[in-house]
Amino acid sequence: MTTPSKPSASQATLVIVAHPHLETSRINKRLAAEIDGIGNVTVHRLYESYPDEKIDIAHEQALLTAHERIVLQFPFFWYSSPALLKKWMDEVFEHGWAHGKGGDKLNGKELLIAVSSGGAQNMYQAGGLHNYSYSELLRPFQQSANLTGMIYRQPFVVSGIREVSDEQLESYAADYGVYVSGATALSAAKA
Repeated sequence: MTTPSKPSASQATLVIVAHPHLETSRINKRLAAEIDGIGNVTVHRLYESYPDEKIDIAHEQALLTAHERIVLQFPFFWYSSPALLKKWMDEVFEHGWAHGKGGDKLNGKELLIAVSSGGAQNMYQAGGLHNYSYSELLRPFQQSANLTGMIYRQPFVVSGIREVSDEQLESYAADYGVYVSGATALSAAKA
């Protein structure tokens, strides 16, 4: 489900950071650090919370219920998310809670996706190395939003991470703070 309306900057936002090696990640670590101090934002580091991958479904559902905007932040691995984020979605977005009969707990919440990738922006297009745009490759997340009644927002993408200068990274981080707070990104690549 998509909508052209502007997201609200005052809503409580939950950012699920799903990076298996966050401490050694230059991009995702910096982006997560940028949003740590924002008042209406809860940063939830999935791999730190569940090193054994045993997800506390009730806790995760309570977190989702308490927030109006959900951001999934992750490195784009093999055209998808890291395994723990997929497992988290499989278990937490359960039938009867997130979708299906009685499954309306996510209805009306916003879903935002923030990804980083090694490939340059021009690799993600028809005729490029990866043949498809980020928007096309992120369709499973968009459809998950549709199924659960969430409002899917334009993704925040940092591409070509190996070539991102320190100055560019600081600009991306500032834009990410704005994006997470409820506005759209300024200089990050558009999906």
